[in-house]
Amino acid sequence: MMIFTTITTIFLLGTLATAAPHKRQTTAPGVVTSCIKPGTAALTFDDGPYTFSANIVQLLNQHGAKGTFFYNGNNYGCIYDQENVDRIHSAMASGHQIASHTWSHPHLAQLSLDQVKMEMAKVREAFIKVAGVDPAFMRPPFGEYNDNVLQVAQELGETVVNWDFDSGDSIGADPSKQLTDYDGLVTKKPPSILSLEHETMQSSAETVLPAVIQKLQAAGYQLVTVADCLGMNPYKAVGVPYARDATWTCGTS
Repeated sequence: MMIFTTITTIFLLGTLATAAPHKRQTTAPGVVTSCIKPGTAALTFDDGPYTFSANIVQLLNQHGAKGTFFYNGNNYGCIYDQENVDRIHSAMASGHQIASHTWSHPHLAQLSLDQVKMEMAKVREAFIKVAGVDPAFMRPPFGEYNDNVLQVAQELGETVVNWDFDSGDSIGADPSKQLTDYDGLVTKKPPSILSLEHETMQSSAETVLPAVIQKLQAAGYQLVTVADCLGMNPYKAVGVPYARDATWTCGTS
């Protein structure tokens, strides 16, 4: 039996209490691309935990805002490294949401069903160990999914989340372009906003995000987590982290 299967069984039965350019696809059943609560804006950050995580958390806290962090297991560093564990704990302690972005950030639609299961289950295992939570949401890398991805997400009880506004930071949009696009978005005043940012981008953390938060709040939006803007629970179960042991590794052995 694989490690993550054993951990999941223990987790559910006794440890916790129940609780490339990004391409937009035609939305399938079970895939969320927008908030449902009017007047809310959900800022989401992909590809961490990474260096700028602390900057983003601090900035959100200063403005009374909440964000959602879609984490990888082994992309920009290993999720089990202590500095990344600390970043996750810091985000959660401030009331921000953490969610799955797969283990290694692959193009999921190019993988076999078993490979998709591994990518999604392995990062879920890490969340259970590191943070003591079983995430209820996942974002497929590049926003790409197919029937295999939707099947595995359903089996794991995870809602697939994409977005309705892309800041463009991951494809090279400079800060002025990002802010201009946000100005255009605010002018249109959609009922709600579900945005895509990347916490691995210094411009997002230090230049764009402060202005974006102020623009959205001035326009009357409440900055909340994805779970809040959908009226759902962020986690399927919540408990305490595991004690660090030899399985806290991104190695292949």
